[in-house]
Amino acid sequence: MKLGKSIARSLRRSPYIPVVTHPVLRRILPGIGLSSIGDGMSTVAISWLALQLASGPDRTTWVAAAVAAYSLPGIVGAVAFTRFLDGRPGAQLAGWDAALRTVFLGVIPVAHAFDVLTPPLYVSLLAVSSLLSAWGKAGRYTLLAELLPDNQLLAGNAVVNLLLEFSVVGGPPLAALVIAVAGPAAVIAVDAGTFAVLAATYRFAIPRDARGTRVAPATSRAAGFRLIRADPRLVALLLLSFCFFLFFGPVTVALPVHVARDLHASASELAGFYTAFGIGAVLGSYGAPHLGQWPLLLVTVATVTGFGVALLPVGLGLPFWAGWIAFGICGLVWGPFPSTTTTLFQRAAHSAALPQILAARGAMTAGATPLGALLAAPIVSAIGAQATIAASAVATIVLGVSFASFLALRDVGGPRRSIAA
Repeated sequence: MKLGKSIARSLRRSPYIPVVTHPVLRRILPGIGLSSIGDGMSTVAISWLALQLASGPDRTTWVAAAVAAYSLPGIVGAVAFTRFLDGRPGAQLAGWDAALRTVFLGVIPVAHAFDVLTPPLYVSLLAVSSLLSAWGKAGRYTLLAELLPDNQLLAGNAVVNLLLEFSVVGGPPLAALVIAVAGPAAVIAVDAGTFAVLAATYRFAIPRDARGTRVAPATSRAAGFRLIRADPRLVALLLLSFCFFLFFGPVTVALPVHVARDLHASASELAGFYTAFGIGAVLGSYGAPHLGQWPLLLVTVATVTGFGVALLPVGLGLPFWAGWIAFGICGLVWGPFPSTTTTLFQRAAHSAALPQILAARGAMTAGATPLGALLAAPIVSAIGAQATIAASAVATIVLGVSFASFLALRDVGGPRRSIAA
């Protein structure tokens, strides 16, 4: 009886309870979770379909192009659609991104079924589907800022990121199963279907009076970047995030190439890496709200350094089981990163400026990983896939250590500004 009361009391005190019981968020969290599973499946399928469509020495190049196309055009969309999307409510931004993903991802399996899907068409469809990705991510976190008080933002971000990371636990094994039965194009069809559910969720599951109101749009397309530039800590955080994702980009290409070409393994072995990462990321994300008593900027720097250390064994040619464990530790260290960085931006911005700031930040960070993926093609050709993973790990360690030294010298992580609190 005492144990039951103790558990009940702990649950009531959990920082997650106000988020998951929120009358609006509890309606949209299932849609986010389902769509995340579809995206987790596509983590495996996008590169695997590119490997199937391409042939000869160009296979690595097309894998890199496909991985990059799934998010890099978000940079273009963040700038090109600013005049039209500035000031719109978070749910609308996120819903439009989900709708665009639904349509153009859905064309891929149809084209494949009619045997007209070529590598250039495949990459083009992925690219168009991701044009609103920066705005969609900005909308998701803007909606949280619209609905939650400041002291619940870290927990709210953590709940959403838990759903996103949990998708990497279940998504890759499901993808491997579907690929074995129906091929990678079928996985992308499933992903398109989950985005359709998410778009409908944002459109119909949110009460009209909770959808937010349109605010005055920015006077310049560069407003988000201007607002970030005005705060040295946000500049530092954006640069750290960009470089972190840039250095991880080559891994997204080198890992599937290493599994398929060097190890002559199947999509199941590749899925094992992503599943291990997802398990670690779920655990790390779950612990994010408990880091609130630490300076979040310093926590973020420690995450980057630790990620590089954990990634290094993956590039040392370990057996599959050891590589999976190392990649799982990468996920564990990564887990708090999305929540802490998003919270820092949410705390620094007024609600009216938040969509522009988050879209600018999303454009930069979303473009970093695919840019790194594009750079991976010549790197993998020059030194091999396994060595590319090791080089990415070393670069990440150097980044974290250098940034920590910079913070110590410049006192950027000190207590003078509330953003580090």
